[in-house]
Amino acid sequence: MKRQSWDNPSDTSLTRVDGAAKVSGGATYSAEYAIPELVHAVLVTSTIAKGSITAIEAHEAEAAPGVLAVISHLNVMTVPGWPAKKQPAERAQVGTALRVFYDPLIYFDGQPVAMVVAGTHEQAVHAASLVCVTYRKESHQTDFEKNAGKAAVPLNVQRSGNSPFKDYERGDAAALRQAEVKIEAEYIIPTQHHQPLEPHAIIAVWEADDKLTVYDKNQGVKSVQGQLAQAFKLPRENVQVVARYVGGAFGSGIRVWPHTLAAVIAAKQVKRPVKLVLGRDQMFTSVGYRPYTVQKIGLGASADGRLTGIVHEGTGQTSMYEEHLERTVLASRALYACPSVLTRYRLLPLDVNTPTWMRGPGDATGMFALESAMDELAFALKMDPLDFRLKNYAESDPERNLPWSAKSLRECYELGAEKFGWKNRMQAPRSVRQNGMLVGYGMASSLYGFHRHPSKARAVMQADGSVVVQSATMDIGPGTGTAMTRIAAKVLGLNAKKIRFELGHSALPDAPGQNGSSTIPSVGSAVHDACEALKNRLAALAGDMEARFRSGGQAVVRNGQLFASEGDKDGLSYADILKHHHLNELEVTGESKQGAERDQYSMYSFGCHFVEVQVGELTGEVRVTRVVTCADVGTIINYKTARSQSIGGVVGGIGMALMEESVMDHRFGRYVTSDFASYHIPVHADVPPIEVYYIDKPDMLADPIGSKGLGEIAIVGVAGAIANAVFNATGKRIRHLPITPDKLI
Repeated sequence: MKRQSWDNPSDTSLTRVDGAAKVSGGATYSAEYAIPELVHAVLVTSTIAKGSITAIEAHEAEAAPGVLAVISHLNVMTVPGWPAKKQPAERAQVGTALRVFYDPLIYFDGQPVAMVVAGTHEQAVHAASLVCVTYRKESHQTDFEKNAGKAAVPLNVQRSGNSPFKDYERGDAAALRQAEVKIEAEYIIPTQHHQPLEPHAIIAVWEADDKLTVYDKNQGVKSVQGQLAQAFKLPRENVQVVARYVGGAFGSGIRVWPHTLAAVIAAKQVKRPVKLVLGRDQMFTSVGYRPYTVQKIGLGASADGRLTGIVHEGTGQTSMYEEHLERTVLASRALYACPSVLTRYRLLPLDVNTPTWMRGPGDATGMFALESAMDELAFALKMDPLDFRLKNYAESDPERNLPWSAKSLRECYELGAEKFGWKNRMQAPRSVRQNGMLVGYGMASSLYGFHRHPSKARAVMQADGSVVVQSATMDIGPGTGTAMTRIAAKVLGLNAKKIRFELGHSALPDAPGQNGSSTIPSVGSAVHDACEALKNRLAALAGDMEARFRSGGQAVVRNGQLFASEGDKDGLSYADILKHHHLNELEVTGESKQGAERDQYSMYSFGCHFVEVQVGELTGEVRVTRVVTCADVGTIINYKTARSQSIGGVVGGIGMALMEESVMDHRFGRYVTSDFASYHIPVHADVPPIEVYYIDKPDMLADPIGSKGLGEIAIVGVAGAIANAVFNATGKRIRHLPITPDKLI
């Protein structure tokens, strides 16, 4: 593959192409579309964690002003895919997604049990408060620690012969026990919820009995289109999904949730477009979360600091009706050169709603434990934590026995340490005080798998030489449109102002959802290939005009013109080429997908984080005061938006390490954290100076633009680096997040 040249200093980066629309209020989000005859829906949710509904009294609600319907399992109309015949009154088998308004069974507190549809949102809220639901309660189990002994191998793993989550072992199982120096510890990540500023919202519009359009907050319009078409037995082309702007999601929008299906059912039943916006409290029970996870790690090394054995066992929480698996233990197999590694992963079903992917899913959880344990073992060895990692640097993938497609983690370590001033770190805890605060330095590695999915993009050149590029990808905040505009502008030699990138609509060319840090490698490659194909078409048309373009040489583009060679000074403008051929536009579609190289090389993004903290000796207050983060993610397409991605990941890691915890009252199986007052996330005052660096070496084995994913790796390892810095400051090792003052004093 030929490398595309990129210039990455911030002064040559593009400013967000959608920035003006967002800050001026011109961007239209899912709940903001002006649809004629729109009505509003509000969910009524269960107040028990397990049991069944015995009665729903809705007469008073139905008589309230503006109410059009109160929908529940008792009266839901027959909608294709939602049969009137109810399933037997027995609990769904594992692997069955929750079917809203399907039967009287309750699986978790906060489960939708009814929906009020009214003319205004206020009328719907009032009427929902009048719906009286009575239950037959059953004993529920929501306490992870009390039920930990019930964890088991996931059924999905038992059924699959090649699942990455099956038990893994290489080398000598006795290596840890025989190690000259070893540590064994348990690490706990509490339940943490996605809390984007924009809550989940949907407007459902039935345009005919068999045609559906939804304006929905999600991370993949094509996947939502497919799921809704399947659920309601519709031809896929009869379902259109629109999500042009998304106000943050962090994984909560990857799947179709029950509230989305409820809104579609309601719109069908009342024969009006229906809007449903989740309340902040419902964001804790409706759209998943990072699961409560307990990990046990054992690390062993020789006296000179070489790892000899790793044992990593993880147990994650899931619901009683679905299995959600995460990559919690997988990084321990690949990150460090260690001859003997054993990993085990288990799931614990509880009476809770189903977890889902949250930024850096599994890896952010697992790397907190692994990188904390690495710091603990380095301290036991009396080694510098960075030196310890360098001593166990993996020159090839020890899990798959394959060479890396590209790896510059060593350079990340060196650059990050230099910029941070790691050489000034004191090994002994509690060695540094500043302004009455204990000061500590910590660091951690970062690793995240490479994902590239088949993708398509359409490039259409207009008569004036401008280009419209289209793909059904998403932008949940990282600046997808900006990055794709930059790719297209580079390939075509056009000013970015002449490029318009369209996304967020299911009618556009196929693209995967925005998850797994796969958008740039997948969709970016498709945009690259489509624009290359457009350039080749233009060259062929130019050949019909002038002989010099038929010489067989490589055509060159710059400033909206086509040149026969690099030294050619007389170009043909794109507009003139189209005009000569009487074309109003020129359209091509490109498709890009992974080749055989995926089986020949091991592909990852790498990085590291260096953190300084200050801790109040008497109060236990922790402040992150400085961060240096460095990533090896191949080519940096647009430095300005990439930097924002990295900063956002660090901020998320600060929340993960110091603040975020969803607390449940197990007497009722109910979250007591239900708003921003009780669920704490970082605010501006919590964000320190953050320096961002990139190695910026292309990985041309990964894709034609040489770029790998950045979004997840930006948060992976941050919590571990902070915990390690807190230990260096205080001498206290906190293994149960978040690190709050009560754990330090």
